[in-house]
Amino acid sequence: MVEVGSPAPDFELRDQHGAPVRLSDHRGDRIVLVFYPLAFSGVCHGELSALRDELLPGLPQDVRVLTVSVDSVFVQRAWADREGYGFPMLSDFWPHGQVARTYGVFDDEKGVARRGTFVIDGEGVVRWRVVNPPSQARDVAEYRQVLAGLLPQVPQVL
Repeated sequence: MVEVGSPAPDFELRDQHGAPVRLSDHRGDRIVLVFYPLAFSGVCHGELSALRDELLPGLPQDVRVLTVSVDSVFVQRAWADREGYGFPMLSDFWPHGQVARTYGVFDDEKGVARRGTFVIDGEGVVRWRVVNPPSQARDVAEYRQVLAGLLPQVPQVL
């Protein structure tokens, strides 16, 4: 599994519109990289809806949310359209789970990504990670706390 303090492995995946998204194209931005098992499933629906409704509103402009599952681009598009998910939903369909494997969150037995999140700073370094069991949703409030700790430090003027 990718360790905190190590460089985030670069990747390029297609989003729900078929457009390529490369992690390194977001240097300078803070990234919340969210792996989830499958579209249209209960816990995943709750988590992605919480991202849409609770995390995205009010996020600083330098924060990007990228979600990844092994679903195809077509499934990602259908789910995004149905639920109004405006963030990039990346397809790790083929080679199956390659990016999830690279990050150490692929479940070989089930053939899906584990419920893992990596917060990456503007320099491309992993600053925080969490992996929850399949039935346990992640806490969006925790993402806010972690991101607040990654704010650029402004020197105080005395």
